[in-house]
Amino acid sequence: MTPNKKVLTSDPVVEFSPGKDPYVKSRKKGATRWILAHIFHGTNRLFIIIIVFAIILAANLSSIVYIIIGEAISVLLSGMTGLLGNYIIIILIIGISGPLLRILSRMLIEILAQRIERDARREFFTNLLGKSQSFHDRQKIGELMARVTDDVRMLNFLISPALSLVIESFTFLFIPVIYIILNYPIQLIIEPIIFSISFLFLVRSYSRKIGPVTFELRSNFGLLTATLSETLSGIEVVKATVQEEKEMKKYFTHAKNYRDAFIKRGKLEARYLPILVLGLIITAGFMHCIVLFNFGLIDIGQIISFLGILGLLRFPTNISMFVFSIFRLAGSSAARLLELMNKKTEIDENKEGKEAKFNGSIIFKNVDFTYPDSRTPVLRNISFEVKPGQTVAIVGTTGSGKTTLTKLISRLYDVTHGQILIDGSDIRNYALQSLRDQISYIEQDVFLFSTTIFDNISFGRTSSLEQVVEVAQQAQAHDFINELPDKYQSEVGERGVQLSGGERQRIAIARAFLSDPRILILDDSTSAIDSNTEDKIQYAIKNILKNRTTFLITHRLSQIRWADLIIVLKNGEIAAKGPHEELLKTSAEYRKIFVKKFDIKEEQLLKEVKS
Repeated sequence: MTPNKKVLTSDPVVEFSPGKDPYVKSRKKGATRWILAHIFHGTNRLFIIIIVFAIILAANLSSIVYIIIGEAISVLLSGMTGLLGNYIIIILIIGISGPLLRILSRMLIEILAQRIERDARREFFTNLLGKSQSFHDRQKIGELMARVTDDVRMLNFLISPALSLVIESFTFLFIPVIYIILNYPIQLIIEPIIFSISFLFLVRSYSRKIGPVTFELRSNFGLLTATLSETLSGIEVVKATVQEEKEMKKYFTHAKNYRDAFIKRGKLEARYLPILVLGLIITAGFMHCIVLFNFGLIDIGQIISFLGILGLLRFPTNISMFVFSIFRLAGSSAARLLELMNKKTEIDENKEGKEAKFNGSIIFKNVDFTYPDSRTPVLRNISFEVKPGQTVAIVGTTGSGKTTLTKLISRLYDVTHGQILIDGSDIRNYALQSLRDQISYIEQDVFLFSTTIFDNISFGRTSSLEQVVEVAQQAQAHDFINELPDKYQSEVGERGVQLSGGERQRIAIARAFLSDPRILILDDSTSAIDSNTEDKIQYAIKNILKNRTTFLITHRLSQIRWADLIIVLKNGEIAAKGPHEELLKTSAEYRKIFVKKFDIKEEQLLKEVKS
């Protein structure tokens, strides 16, 4: 495989996918098409058909009941009281049927809304898991939380009640007009026609104006949530540096912007004209009826029923402002979700790639790497070879690229130029899951999940208690775990806050032991462990890592001494490489590390080597 050549995959490129994605095409076509794809996905279509049918039938019954009431009044005024019983029975049946149909439609629309929220939340979360590390490096956790919770929730509101109310609004807007045409003098069609045209025009104008305001509202909410999350996550630093007032001002600024966006929306809603137009239309319709009555073209019963049907227009008028605000909010939320989901991912999971078990040989060939959105290379022309089972120590000053180099091995990032080979094959030829399954990475800043010690050690592996206890003993963690009240079922708190730094690191080492990796990367993973415990762990590591390839990022002389190969990095380049004794003789950069670390003179180091 030539350098920089990517494995061919189907669109989109992702690091993880649980199966076929039915919404991938619609995501590229914008928020409206994406929402419609969710609404009409699978059996949702049947729900929509039943809902629309029930709402249209209920709207028809609402108009019919006013016509029957008008006829009943006319019969009453004419003195034919014997027929009133029939009218009462018909009105009762219709009066019961209409609400029952509305109950059915609203029950189904709520089920549909919950389905769509579930599917959208699953899609968004899965999409986030499929993004590369470089994507997550650029995101604010609070902003992501706002999108995955509140923005997804807005899709639920879009369906229930918004979609249901929109369908009802349009049926109650046009069906009454049809019944007026069929049952009353044709002159009375003027008022509802004028209202319908003006209503559609005014709603369209309102929808255009409310759109930017709702997007501003959602964006400010995201910033507000991000600030809150960031401040609470770093509360220890905030208090230690006495920055409470600064953080308070930052939060209040975002809160003010969020409030101001609400005020803008309120001003637009206050100027909502369809309500005023409806009042004028009903007044004009009543006056028109009086004129027709004087000419003998309409009776009292028809006047009452006509005004009743005209009054049905209050529903679409009053509800439209609320509904279209939700529509625009949901549209803005969908756009914010798609903004992240449509971002390209640099690394492909390559499901069809190789899944062979590693021997553990690793070759770096002229590797360059630059972080996305940066122009400055972090690594330049890195070349070295590691044989199966060897231990490699990577040393260098802060910022020299040590951690970045090891993250390239598991494809947390892809090389900008060059190749990394494992057992002679470019790592991009391997299925990503197979590649990462055989590599364990223990960082200095250990992350533990807010669950039990047992679950943290066995994370990603189905294990028995006996297996977990065995690796905990090897990692020198068993003794302190047994001193806890619930032993291996003890909760560690968020990010393991209830454990010390050394205890967290031993839990992480036990987790790595349990995974039985072919390649192990230790990034200063014993920095928070006392010397006595470290000696025990080093003994355990030496035993368990026989015939395994190991990378150590460390400045501890006790670890560096027994490495088969030591790589010295300086400003992203290899300054020297070789065994410990050789580098002490030949590399001034290597000697400087020990001079600074142990406050020892170079002459003394060289004497130790000669002796």
